[in-house]
Amino acid sequence: MAAARLTPSAVPLLLQLLRDPARGAALGLAEWDLLLRQAASARLEASLHGLLDEHGVAGAIPAQARRHLDWAGVHAERHANAVRFEVAQIGAALAGSGVPLILLKGGAYAMAGLAAARGRLFSDIDILVPKDRLAQVEAALMLHGWSTVAQDAYDQRYYRTWMHELPPMKHARRASVIDVHHAILPETARVRPDPARLRAAAVALPAAVQAAAGQAPVQVLAPADMVLHSAVHLFYDGEFDHGLRDLLDLHRLLASLGGTPGFWDALPARAAELELGRPLFYALRYCARLLHTPVPESALAATRAAGPGTALLALMDSLFLRALLPMHPSCGDRWSGGARFLLYIRGNWLRMPPLLLTRHLFHKAFISPRKD
Repeated sequence: MAAARLTPSAVPLLLQLLRDPARGAALGLAEWDLLLRQAASARLEASLHGLLDEHGVAGAIPAQARRHLDWAGVHAERHANAVRFEVAQIGAALAGSGVPLILLKGGAYAMAGLAAARGRLFSDIDILVPKDRLAQVEAALMLHGWSTVAQDAYDQRYYRTWMHELPPMKHARRASVIDVHHAILPETARVRPDPARLRAAAVALPAAVQAAAGQAPVQVLAPADMVLHSAVHLFYDGEFDHGLRDLLDLHRLLASLGGTPGFWDALPARAAELELGRPLFYALRYCARLLHTPVPESALAATRAAGPGTALLALMDSLFLRALLPMHPSCGDRWSGGARFLLYIRGNWLRMPPLLLTRHLFHKAFISPRKD
C-alpha cells in the first residue's frame, strides 16, 4: 500500500478550510456543495460554522451555504444547552455519593469553555469515577432514570469484566446517554495508564460552572492529561468514522493550551509517566501534517523515541493519512477502505490479548447477529 500523498491539489476542501478559514470567501457554489458534503460526512458542519464565524468569514460566503451552516450553528447551540442541562442532572444524581464528577472529552470541553467545544456534537457524556465506586455511581444514576443499554449477557460481561467502563446508560425519558469510565483504556489493553494519577491531577471548574452543575464537585482532567486522553481515544480506537473530528479536537486543545508556560515541556514528560508516548507521538505528527498545528520542534523531538521504527512508521503514515480524512468519496482512494479496516483490527489488537480478541470477534460476527 503506497503512502498517501496530500499534494496541494489533492488536499480535501474541508482540510483546506480547517487550515485556513479565510479561504472560504473565495469558494464558489460548486465548491461549497462539495465542502458541505465532506463536512457532513465528518460531522463537522457546526464546527465549520463556528470556525468561519470566529475568523469573520461567514458573511463573505454564498448565501445558500451560509444558511446551511447557520442551521448547523443553531443545532450546535441547542446541543450545548442540552449538555449543560444533562451535566446538572448528573451532578444532582451524584451529589449524595461524595464522588467527584470528572468530565471527559466533549462534556469536559463544553463545561470548561474550551475552543474545542465550539460546534462539537457528541452523542453521550463521559465521566470518570474510581473503580471501587462504580456500583454506587451506577445505583445513583439508576435512581435518577438512567439504566444500562446493553441487555445481552455477553455484552454485560464484556463491559464489566474486560472494559474500562460500564455499559452505556440511557435515560428513560430524555434518552441522554452516559458512559461511566473507571479508566481511559480497557483492563485488557497492553498499556494501562493509572487512572488514580489522572484523578489526582484533575482540576475543578470555576465556581459559576460548579453552581450550574448541581451539588456534586465538577472537575476535568489536567491540561496535559486532557490532550493525552484525546490522543488515546483516537489512536487506540479502531473506528475512524469521526477521525478528523477527533484530530480537530487535538488541534484545538494543543493550539489553545500550547500558550500556557511550560505546557510543551510537561506534555511529553506526562506521556512518559503514563506510558502514553506512542499515541502522543501520533497525535503531534498528524496534527502538524494534516491541520498544520503549530507544534514546537522540541516537543516533536521529545516524543520521537516513543514512535515506531522507520519501516513501521511508513506503514502507519499510509494508514492514518487515509483514515483521518472524511469518509467521503472525494477524500479517499482505492486503499482508504483497506486502511480503515487494518486500523480497526489494530485498535482491537491493542485493547485485547489474542485469545480474547478472537473470541470477541467470533461472537460479534456469528453469535450476536443470530440473536438480533
